[in-house]
Amino acid sequence: MRWEQVPPIALFKNNTAAFVHELEAGALSNVAGDGNYVRVQVLTPAGVLDRDKQLGVVRELTEIVAAQARDASLAGRTWVLITESPEGGWGIGGHAYTGAEIAEAARRELGRTT
Repeated sequence: MRWEQVPPIALFKNNTAAFVHELEAGALSNVAGDGNYVRVQVLTPAGVLDRDKQLGVVRELTEIVAAQARDASLAGRTWVLITESPEGGWGIGGHAYTGAEIAEAARRELGRTT
């Protein structure tokens, strides 16, 4: 939320999450046969993260992974994938929102909270 620079309102707090999927040994492998990697996938609406924000998100998430694992070498084995959902491809509550609709929903919520 900080990197996307959205306000701390329920619309964003309730729809920003982390999902941890722990795989069994041997379930992940690169072409060389190594499976000691971490993959972090960030899903965000298209166009929200400019280049500076992309760099910041990747750096910070990599640092978090290595720090939580207490293994600085994990930073070199952490893949951060930024995936942008297409316009209308971000669904909340059964509705596929466009960027303009998300912004309008946020404005409505901010109007209720101020």
